[in-house]
Amino acid sequence: MRNIKDIKAEVNTITYDKDKIEEKVGSIYEAIVIMGKRAEQINSEIRTELHNKLDEFAVRDTSLEEVFENREQIEISKYYEKLPKPTSIAIKEWLDGEIYFRKTDK
Repeated sequence: MRNIKDIKAEVNTITYDKDKIEEKVGSIYEAIVIMGKRAEQINSEIRTELHNKLDEFAVRDTSLEEVFENREQIEISKYYEKLPKPTSIAIKEWLDGEIYFRKTDK
């Protein structure tokens, strides 16, 4: 699987072809559930990575009066804010055939 930050997913809202989305599973609802679960995984990965990077620059010995802005933390946060949303990344992966899924027996 590719690095999430390397995926060129849409940053803005666009309209997708419903038939392309549902062709792999036959139902738009199943496709949305699969993409939604993948978006949750992506969001979790991004959140963990962001928190780990921010912790590297965290100042441990500050009182409430000594709170100041850390330039590195601000730059990292801005970078992650500019990334495509997890849902957009999941849709891109789905349309590119990069999501593996399996149906469970009922």
